[in-house]
Amino acid sequence: MKRIVAISDTHLQAGSMVPRGVVDLAEGADLLLHAGDFVSFEVYKAFCDLGPLEAVCGNSDSPEVKAILPERRVLEVEGVKIGLVHRASHFADTTGAAFLAREMEVDALVFGHLHRPVVEGGPQLLISPGSPTEPRLSAPSAAEIEVDGLEIRGRIVSLGRPVCGYFKYAESLAEKSAKGRDDRD
Repeated sequence: MKRIVAISDTHLQAGSMVPRGVVDLAEGADLLLHAGDFVSFEVYKAFCDLGPLEAVCGNSDSPEVKAILPERRVLEVEGVKIGLVHRASHFADTTGAAFLAREMEVDALVFGHLHRPVVEGGPQLLISPGSPTEPRLSAPSAAEIEVDGLEIRGRIVSLGRPVCGYFKYAESLAEKSAKGRDDRD
């Protein structure tokens, strides 16, 4: 049996640390998958240091990262084909991801860009690990995948409590408003 950890949408700038929960989850994994949006080359290198890594680039990655990583990749683990992409669809549901999995002729598709976790069975297993650093309407997360013979299973691993981005946005508006008042005084 192979244990795979899937991550996406870390959006970490150079000098940022890989979150402790991700480091702990990656420990002992046979393979790490990253479905794009490292953002900086330094963060890509930090993930390489965690263990065997297969990755694709995302829409927010630096030109340096985009130059070395493909947009799509197909891996074979114990005879199971796993597709890896950043954006599987232009829609918020998994319909496009299901079609892309069929097009790529894979047994499972790991994808990012949604920033929220999804595990959906069907003819192909669809997995969005969410984001460990910038979740949307969910807790920070990653995915754990097990490949046992020709069987593949996936589950979401919560890496913290849910965070509502609205509160951060409202705070930033209040700060801008207060700064504007200070500038006028």
